[in-house]
Amino acid sequence: MQVSQCVFPDGQIPHFPPHLRTGTGQLILFFGSTALLSDSAYFLPLRKAFPDAIIAGCSTAGEIHGTTVSDDTVVVTIIDFEHTHLHFSKVEIHEAAHSFAAGQSLIEALPVTDLQHVLIFSDGLKVNGTELVRGLKADLPSHVEVTGGLSADGANFQKTLVCANDIPAEGQIVAVGLYGQRLKIGYGSVGGWDTFGPDRKITRSKGNVLYDLDGKPALELYKNYLGEHAAGLPSTALLFPLSLRNAWQQRNESNGNGGVVRTILAVDEAEQSMTFAGDMPEGAYARLMKANFERLIDGASGAASISRSTMEDRPAELALLISCVGRKLVLKQRIEEEVEAVGEMLGAETLLTGFYSYGEISPHMSGGPCELHNQTMTITTLLEI
Repeated sequence: MQVSQCVFPDGQIPHFPPHLRTGTGQLILFFGSTALLSDSAYFLPLRKAFPDAIIAGCSTAGEIHGTTVSDDTVVVTIIDFEHTHLHFSKVEIHEAAHSFAAGQSLIEALPVTDLQHVLIFSDGLKVNGTELVRGLKADLPSHVEVTGGLSADGANFQKTLVCANDIPAEGQIVAVGLYGQRLKIGYGSVGGWDTFGPDRKITRSKGNVLYDLDGKPALELYKNYLGEHAAGLPSTALLFPLSLRNAWQQRNESNGNGGVVRTILAVDEAEQSMTFAGDMPEGAYARLMKANFERLIDGASGAASISRSTMEDRPAELALLISCVGRKLVLKQRIEEEVEAVGEMLGAETLLTGFYSYGEISPHMSGGPCELHNQTMTITTLLEI
Protein backbone atom coordinates (compact mmCIF):
# COMPACT_ATOMS: atom_id res chain seq x y z
CA MET A 1 0.00 0.00 0.00
CA GLN A 2 1.21 3.50 -0.87
CA VAL A 3 -0.39 6.47 0.86
CA SER A 4 0.07 10.19 0.25
CA GLN A 5 -1.78 13.27 1.38
CA CYS A 6 -2.50 16.83 0.21
CA VAL A 7 -4.11 19.70 2.11
CA PHE A 8 -5.76 22.65 0.37
CA PRO A 9 -6.83 25.74 2.35
CA ASP A 10 -9.81 27.92 1.44
CA GLY A 11 -9.19 29.60 -1.92
CA GLN A 12 -6.49 27.18 -3.10
CA ILE A 13 -7.80 25.07 -5.97
CA PRO A 14 -6.39 21.51 -5.84
CA HIS A 15 -3.34 20.71 -7.93
CA PHE A 16 -1.78 17.26 -7.94
CA PRO A 17 1.88 16.79 -8.94
CA PRO A 18 2.55 14.02 -11.49
CA HIS A 19 4.18 11.73 -8.91
CA LEU A 20 0.84 11.52 -7.08
CA ARG A 21 -1.15 10.57 -10.19
CA THR A 22 -0.05 6.95 -10.39
CA GLY A 23 -1.90 3.67 -9.93
CA THR A 24 -5.25 2.48 -11.20
CA GLY A 25 -6.94 0.84 -8.23
CA GLN A 26 -6.93 3.82 -5.94
CA LEU A 27 -9.17 4.92 -3.12
CA ILE A 28 -9.22 8.64 -2.39
CA LEU A 29 -10.61 9.93 0.89
CA PHE A 30 -11.97 13.45 0.49
CA PHE A 31 -12.81 15.54 3.58
CA GLY A 32 -13.52 19.26 3.90
CA SER A 33 -15.76 21.96 5.26
CA THR A 34 -19.33 22.20 3.97
CA ALA A 35 -18.60 25.51 2.23
CA LEU A 36 -15.63 24.14 0.31
CA LEU A 37 -17.17 20.79 -0.62
CA SER A 38 -20.21 22.70 -1.92
CA ASP A 39 -17.89 24.20 -4.55
CA SER A 40 -17.34 21.74 -7.41
CA ALA A 41 -13.99 23.45 -8.09
CA TYR A 42 -12.53 21.26 -5.35
CA PHE A 43 -13.89 17.96 -6.65
CA LEU A 44 -13.48 18.34 -10.41
CA PRO A 45 -9.66 18.69 -10.43
CA LEU A 46 -9.53 15.59 -8.23
CA ARG A 47 -11.66 13.62 -10.66
CA LYS A 48 -9.60 14.84 -13.62
CA ALA A 49 -6.32 13.85 -11.95
CA PHE A 50 -7.64 10.43 -10.84
CA PRO A 51 -10.27 9.39 -13.41
CA ASP A 52 -10.35 5.73 -12.31
CA ALA A 53 -10.30 6.23 -8.55
CA ILE A 54 -13.14 5.70 -6.11
CA ILE A 55 -13.50 9.05 -4.35
CA ALA A 56 -15.39 8.96 -1.07
CA GLY A 57 -15.69 11.36 1.83
CA CYS A 58 -17.83 14.02 3.40
CA SER A 59 -18.20 17.44 4.96
CA THR A 60 -16.82 17.85 8.44
CA ALA A 61 -16.59 19.83 11.66
CA GLY A 62 -12.80 19.85 11.26
CA GLU A 63 -10.28 17.98 9.14
CA ILE A 64 -7.51 15.72 10.43
CA HIS A 65 -4.22 15.39 8.54
CA GLY A 66 -1.26 13.94 10.35
CA THR A 67 -1.41 15.27 13.90
CA THR A 68 -2.97 18.56 12.74
CA VAL A 69 -6.64 19.58 13.02
CA SER A 70 -7.77 22.32 10.65
CA ASP A 71 -10.96 24.12 9.64
CA ASP A 72 -11.99 25.33 6.18
CA THR A 73 -9.57 23.08 4.36
CA VAL A 74 -9.86 20.16 1.96
CA VAL A 75 -7.83 17.07 2.85
CA VAL A 76 -7.17 14.53 0.10
CA THR A 77 -5.65 11.17 1.03
CA ILE A 78 -4.56 9.05 -1.95
CA ILE A 79 -4.33 5.28 -1.38
CA ASP A 80 -2.85 2.80 -3.84
CA PHE A 81 -3.40 -0.80 -2.76
CA GLU A 82 -1.07 -3.53 -3.95
CA HIS A 83 -3.20 -6.59 -3.17
CA THR A 84 -6.63 -5.16 -2.37
CA HIS A 85 -9.47 -4.34 -4.75
CA LEU A 86 -12.48 -2.12 -4.19
CA HIS A 87 -16.17 -1.69 -4.97
CA PHE A 88 -18.49 1.09 -3.90
CA SER A 89 -22.23 1.62 -3.63
CA LYS A 90 -24.37 4.64 -2.81
CA VAL A 91 -27.95 5.48 -1.92
CA GLU A 92 -29.98 8.62 -1.43
CA ILE A 93 -31.75 9.24 1.85
CA HIS A 94 -34.14 12.05 2.73
CA GLU A 95 -35.91 10.74 5.84
CA ALA A 96 -34.50 9.02 8.91
CA ALA A 97 -37.29 6.44 8.69
CA HIS A 98 -35.59 4.95 5.61
CA SER A 99 -32.25 4.37 7.33
CA PHE A 100 -32.53 0.59 7.77
CA ALA A 101 -33.52 0.08 4.13
CA ALA A 102 -30.69 2.36 3.02
CA GLY A 103 -28.17 0.24 4.89
CA GLN A 104 -29.51 -2.95 3.36
CA SER A 105 -29.43 -1.47 -0.15
CA LEU A 106 -25.81 -0.40 0.24
CA ILE A 107 -24.71 -3.92 1.18
CA GLU A 108 -26.87 -5.62 -1.47
CA ALA A 109 -25.02 -3.62 -4.14
CA LEU A 110 -21.59 -4.84 -2.99
CA PRO A 111 -20.19 -8.22 -4.13
CA VAL A 112 -19.82 -10.56 -1.16
CA THR A 113 -16.99 -12.81 -2.38
CA ASP A 114 -13.71 -11.97 -0.64
CA LEU A 115 -15.23 -8.92 1.11
CA GLN A 116 -13.12 -8.03 4.15
CA HIS A 117 -14.43 -4.69 5.40
CA VAL A 118 -16.86 -1.86 4.63
CA LEU A 119 -16.16 1.86 5.07
CA ILE A 120 -19.22 4.07 5.37
CA PHE A 121 -19.79 7.83 5.08
CA SER A 122 -23.33 9.06 5.62
CA ASP A 123 -25.37 12.24 5.58
CA GLY A 124 -25.29 13.47 9.17
CA LEU A 125 -28.73 15.04 9.53
CA LYS A 126 -31.19 12.92 7.53
CA VAL A 127 -30.32 9.52 9.00
CA ASN A 128 -30.99 7.45 12.10
CA GLY A 129 -27.51 6.04 12.62
CA THR A 130 -28.70 3.13 14.77
CA GLU A 131 -31.07 1.90 12.06
CA LEU A 132 -28.46 2.48 9.37
CA VAL A 133 -26.00 0.22 11.21
CA ARG A 134 -28.67 -2.46 11.65
CA GLY A 135 -29.41 -2.37 7.95
CA LEU A 136 -25.73 -2.53 7.04
CA LYS A 137 -25.11 -5.52 9.30
CA ALA A 138 -28.32 -7.41 8.50
CA ASP A 139 -26.96 -9.38 5.55
CA LEU A 140 -23.20 -9.05 5.97
CA PRO A 141 -21.11 -12.18 6.64
CA SER A 142 -20.26 -12.35 10.34
CA HIS A 143 -16.54 -11.79 9.75
CA VAL A 144 -17.06 -8.52 7.86
CA GLU A 145 -17.20 -5.36 9.93
CA VAL A 146 -18.33 -1.79 9.20
CA THR A 147 -16.63 1.42 10.31
CA GLY A 148 -17.10 5.04 9.36
CA GLY A 149 -19.14 8.03 10.39
CA LEU A 150 -21.78 10.68 9.83
CA SER A 151 -20.83 13.83 7.96
CA ALA A 152 -20.90 17.17 9.76
CA ASP A 153 -21.45 20.88 9.22
CA GLY A 154 -19.32 22.39 11.95
CA ALA A 155 -21.61 23.37 14.83
CA ASN A 156 -24.22 24.73 12.39
CA PHE A 157 -26.45 21.66 11.86
CA GLN A 158 -27.79 23.11 8.58
CA LYS A 159 -26.70 20.69 5.86
CA THR A 160 -24.10 17.97 5.43
CA LEU A 161 -22.55 16.61 2.23
CA VAL A 162 -21.27 13.21 1.15
CA CYS A 163 -18.94 12.50 -1.75
CA ALA A 164 -20.05 9.27 -3.40
CA ASN A 165 -17.63 9.19 -6.34
CA ASP A 166 -19.17 12.41 -7.63
CA ILE A 167 -19.63 16.04 -6.63
CA PRO A 168 -20.57 16.04 -2.91
CA ALA A 169 -24.29 16.38 -2.22
CA GLU A 170 -26.88 16.27 0.55
CA GLY A 171 -28.91 13.16 1.35
CA GLN A 172 -26.33 10.57 0.34
CA ILE A 173 -24.62 7.56 1.90
CA VAL A 174 -21.61 5.84 0.35
CA ALA A 175 -20.14 2.43 1.18
CA VAL A 176 -16.69 1.30 0.07
CA GLY A 177 -16.05 -2.45 0.12
CA LEU A 178 -12.45 -3.59 0.66
CA TYR A 179 -11.58 -7.02 -0.79
CA GLY A 180 -8.62 -9.37 -0.44
CA GLN A 181 -6.90 -11.70 2.00
CA ARG A 182 -3.77 -9.55 2.31
CA LEU A 183 -5.55 -6.67 4.07
CA LYS A 184 -5.43 -6.31 7.85
CA ILE A 185 -8.09 -4.10 9.46
CA GLY A 186 -8.16 -2.85 13.03
CA TYR A 187 -10.67 -0.64 14.81
CA GLY A 188 -11.36 0.85 18.21
CA SER A 189 -13.78 3.38 19.69
CA VAL A 190 -13.43 5.05 23.11
CA GLY A 191 -15.07 8.10 24.71
CA GLY A 192 -13.81 9.46 28.00
CA TRP A 193 -16.76 11.46 29.33
CA ASP A 194 -17.95 11.47 32.95
CA THR A 195 -21.58 10.84 33.92
CA PHE A 196 -23.40 12.88 36.56
CA GLY A 197 -26.87 13.18 37.97
CA PRO A 198 -29.47 10.41 38.32
CA ASP A 199 -30.50 7.83 35.75
CA ARG A 200 -33.67 8.84 33.93
CA LYS A 201 -35.91 6.25 32.32
CA ILE A 202 -37.05 6.89 28.75
CA THR A 203 -40.84 6.70 29.07
CA ARG A 204 -41.82 8.00 25.63
CA SER A 205 -39.86 8.03 22.39
CA LYS A 206 -40.13 7.16 18.72
CA GLY A 207 -37.01 6.01 16.93
CA ASN A 208 -34.40 8.68 17.47
CA VAL A 209 -36.83 11.26 18.89
CA LEU A 210 -37.02 11.49 22.69
CA TYR A 211 -40.20 12.93 24.22
CA ASP A 212 -40.34 11.99 27.92
CA LEU A 213 -37.89 11.07 30.69
CA ASP A 214 -39.42 9.71 33.90
CA GLY A 215 -42.80 10.82 32.55
CA LYS A 216 -41.68 14.46 32.16
CA PRO A 217 -41.01 16.43 28.95
CA ALA A 218 -37.45 15.56 27.97
CA LEU A 219 -36.43 18.98 26.67
CA GLU A 220 -37.73 20.77 29.76
CA LEU A 221 -35.80 18.41 32.03
CA TYR A 222 -32.65 18.70 29.94
CA LYS A 223 -32.81 22.50 29.97
CA ASN A 224 -33.02 22.47 33.76
CA TYR A 225 -29.67 20.68 33.84
CA LEU A 226 -28.08 22.97 31.28
CA GLY A 227 -29.03 26.21 33.01
CA GLU A 228 -27.51 29.16 31.13
CA HIS A 229 -26.22 26.82 28.41
CA ALA A 230 -29.82 26.06 27.36
CA ALA A 231 -30.01 29.31 25.39
CA GLY A 232 -27.50 27.94 22.88
CA LEU A 233 -29.35 24.73 21.99
CA PRO A 234 -28.91 22.60 19.95
CA SER A 235 -25.18 23.34 19.57
CA THR A 236 -24.52 23.56 23.34
CA ALA A 237 -25.95 20.05 23.68
CA LEU A 238 -22.63 18.85 22.23
CA LEU A 239 -21.08 19.77 25.58
CA PHE A 240 -23.58 17.64 27.55
CA PRO A 241 -24.37 14.34 25.79
CA LEU A 242 -26.41 11.51 27.28
CA SER A 243 -25.18 8.09 28.29
CA LEU A 244 -27.69 5.49 27.09
CA ARG A 245 -28.02 2.03 28.61
CA ASN A 246 -30.65 -0.66 28.37
CA ALA A 247 -32.24 -2.10 31.50
CA TRP A 248 -29.72 -4.97 31.81
CA GLN A 249 -26.76 -2.59 31.48
CA GLN A 250 -28.30 -0.28 34.06
CA ARG A 251 -28.62 -3.12 36.58
CA ASN A 252 -25.07 -4.32 35.91
CA GLU A 253 -23.25 -0.98 35.84
CA SER A 254 -20.51 -2.28 38.14
CA ASN A 255 -19.52 -4.83 35.48
CA GLY A 256 -18.43 -2.07 33.11
CA ASN A 257 -21.48 -2.12 30.84
CA GLY A 258 -21.38 1.56 29.92
CA GLY A 259 -23.73 1.48 26.92
CA VAL A 260 -23.38 4.13 24.22
CA VAL A 261 -23.35 7.92 24.10
CA ARG A 262 -25.95 10.00 22.28
CA THR A 263 -25.74 13.63 21.13
CA ILE A 264 -28.66 15.89 20.26
CA LEU A 265 -29.03 16.97 16.63
CA ALA A 266 -32.17 19.10 16.98
CA VAL A 267 -34.79 20.27 19.48
CA ASP A 268 -38.51 20.88 19.04
CA GLU A 269 -39.84 23.52 21.45
CA ALA A 270 -43.48 22.83 20.59
CA GLU A 271 -43.17 19.09 21.25
CA GLN A 272 -40.57 19.56 24.01
CA SER A 273 -38.62 16.78 22.29
CA MET A 274 -35.04 16.16 21.24
CA THR A 275 -33.81 14.40 18.10
CA PHE A 276 -30.65 12.29 18.37
CA ALA A 277 -28.27 10.73 15.85
CA GLY A 278 -29.41 7.24 16.89
CA ASP A 279 -32.26 5.39 18.60
CA MET A 280 -33.51 6.37 22.08
CA PRO A 281 -35.59 3.25 22.91
CA GLU A 282 -38.36 3.30 25.49
CA GLY A 283 -37.37 1.53 28.71
CA ALA A 284 -33.69 2.45 28.37
CA TYR A 285 -31.94 4.68 30.88
CA ALA A 286 -30.24 8.00 30.15
CA ARG A 287 -27.79 9.98 32.25
CA LEU A 288 -26.19 13.34 31.59
CA MET A 289 -22.48 13.50 30.79
CA LYS A 290 -19.80 16.20 30.98
CA ALA A 291 -16.25 16.54 29.75
CA ASN A 292 -13.10 15.42 31.52
CA PHE A 293 -10.19 16.82 29.50
CA GLU A 294 -7.59 14.26 30.44
CA ARG A 295 -9.96 11.34 30.03
CA LEU A 296 -10.96 12.53 26.55
CA ILE A 297 -7.32 12.53 25.47
CA ASP A 298 -6.69 9.20 27.19
CA GLY A 299 -9.74 7.84 25.37
CA ALA A 300 -8.24 8.78 22.00
CA SER A 301 -5.02 6.98 22.93
CA GLY A 302 -7.05 3.99 24.11
CA ALA A 303 -8.92 3.78 20.80
CA ALA A 304 -5.57 3.78 18.97
CA SER A 305 -4.23 1.02 21.20
CA ILE A 306 -7.30 -1.14 20.53
CA SER A 307 -7.14 -0.53 16.77
CA ARG A 308 -3.53 -1.72 16.51
CA SER A 309 -4.19 -4.99 18.34
CA THR A 310 -4.90 -6.86 15.08
CA MET A 311 -1.83 -5.55 13.24
CA GLU A 312 0.41 -8.47 14.33
CA ASP A 313 2.94 -6.07 15.92
CA ARG A 314 3.37 -4.24 12.61
CA PRO A 315 2.67 -0.52 12.21
CA ALA A 316 -0.50 0.31 10.29
CA GLU A 317 0.06 2.11 7.00
CA LEU A 318 -3.05 4.26 7.33
CA ALA A 319 -5.35 5.26 10.17
CA LEU A 320 -8.78 6.81 9.58
CA LEU A 321 -9.72 8.93 12.61
CA ILE A 322 -13.34 9.94 13.13
CA SER A 323 -13.91 11.99 16.25
CA CYS A 324 -17.01 13.84 17.41
CA VAL A 325 -17.67 17.56 16.96
CA GLY A 326 -18.56 17.67 20.67
CA ARG A 327 -15.03 16.66 21.63
CA LYS A 328 -13.68 19.46 19.44
CA LEU A 329 -15.91 22.07 21.06
CA VAL A 330 -14.88 20.92 24.53
CA LEU A 331 -11.14 20.56 23.95
CA LYS A 332 -10.92 23.82 21.93
CA GLN A 333 -7.27 24.86 21.64
CA ARG A 334 -6.25 21.50 23.10
CA ILE A 335 -7.94 19.54 20.29
CA GLU A 336 -4.70 18.50 18.62
CA GLU A 337 -3.66 16.77 21.85
CA GLU A 338 -6.06 13.91 21.15
CA VAL A 339 -4.73 13.50 17.62
CA GLU A 340 -1.16 13.69 18.86
CA ALA A 341 -1.97 10.98 21.42
CA VAL A 342 -3.19 8.76 18.57
CA GLY A 343 -0.06 9.47 16.54
CA GLU A 344 2.17 8.63 19.48
CA MET A 345 0.38 5.34 20.04
CA LEU A 346 0.36 4.25 16.38
CA GLY A 347 3.85 5.48 15.51
CA ALA A 348 5.40 7.70 12.86
CA GLU A 349 5.01 5.03 10.14
CA THR A 350 1.21 5.44 10.16
CA LEU A 351 -0.33 8.25 8.11
CA LEU A 352 -3.34 9.82 9.83
CA THR A 353 -6.41 11.19 8.08
CA GLY A 354 -9.99 11.81 9.16
CA PHE A 355 -12.58 14.30 10.32
CA TYR A 356 -14.82 15.53 13.14
CA SER A 357 -18.31 14.10 12.76
CA TYR A 358 -21.93 14.00 13.91
CA GLY A 359 -21.59 10.30 14.78
CA GLU A 360 -19.11 7.44 14.64
CA ILE A 361 -19.77 3.88 13.45
CA SER A 362 -17.66 1.02 14.80
CA PRO A 363 -17.51 -1.73 17.38
CA HIS A 364 -15.78 -0.66 20.59
CA MET A 365 -13.23 -3.35 19.80
CA SER A 366 -12.76 -6.50 17.75
CA GLY A 367 -15.52 -8.99 18.48
CA GLY A 368 -17.95 -6.42 19.86
CA PRO A 369 -21.20 -5.31 18.21
CA CYS A 370 -21.04 -2.55 15.62
CA GLU A 371 -22.90 0.50 16.90
CA LEU A 372 -23.46 4.18 16.30
CA HIS A 373 -21.47 6.22 18.82
CA ASN A 374 -21.37 9.88 19.68
CA GLN A 375 -18.58 11.74 21.45
CA THR A 376 -15.97 9.06 20.80
CA MET A 377 -12.67 8.87 18.99
CA THR A 378 -13.11 6.03 16.51
CA ILE A 379 -10.12 4.71 14.58
CA THR A 380 -9.82 2.29 11.65
CA THR A 381 -6.31 1.07 10.85
CA LEU A 382 -5.26 -0.54 7.53
CA LEU A 383 -2.23 -2.64 6.64
CA GLU A 384 -1.43 -4.80 3.62
CA ILE A 385 0.80 -7.82 4.21
